[in-house]
Amino acid sequence: MIDIELAPVRPGIYARGSETVDAILRAALNVLIDEGAGAFTIRRVAAACGLRVGNVSYHFPKKELLVQVLLDEIMDTYNSKLDVTVRQPALSDEDRLRLVIIICLDDISSKRTTRLFTELWALANHNDFIADRVRAFYARVHDVIGEYVQRINPALNADEVRTLSLFISASMEGTTPFTGYLKPWAPRMKAITALSAKWFVDLVKRVQPGEIAELTQALT
Repeated sequence: MIDIELAPVRPGIYARGSETVDAILRAALNVLIDEGAGAFTIRRVAAACGLRVGNVSYHFPKKELLVQVLLDEIMDTYNSKLDVTVRQPALSDEDRLRLVIIICLDDISSKRTTRLFTELWALANHNDFIADRVRAFYARVHDVIGEYVQRINPALNADEVRTLSLFISASMEGTTPFTGYLKPWAPRMKAITALSAKWFVDLVKRVQPGEIAELTQALT
């Protein structure tokens, strides 16, 4: 498993950190969060940041490229947070996985993540490029989880690690429509987080090589 790194080549024509590009990215994020996938067009983003459509198109010719950069920026933020809170030599691998789970679920509780990712999932249903970018984003999240799964239970093979990582990630993402921002059971998110942080780590420690295959075979 490897740490998350940003892609060395960015889409579009833009300099990271420039005022214009930052304004475009903020506007794109706000449109997705506050207005939804149906409103997410280059024209609407341009209006939201007070620029001409041609100015936005110069930097980001297609809305799909905006999604790619937004996801890269989000992953960059997560990576920095992991460096500060998780990748510390004094922590055990169990504590690192526990912290990753807590960070992910705390993030799901935020307005930005609850609304942004549900809108991205909606876009991905009808746009292959965005679907691929969302898949790539989660694959990198699975790599982070898998790194600690492998360290905690080194007897597991690579496929078992991938399956466990996917299960943990999918279970956490599945809380979004139930306990995410302003969702019906949002007040229970703290309890869900506490249960998840304990249960997933315990699961990783207990699962035996070949057990996932046996459980899968028992379903047929």
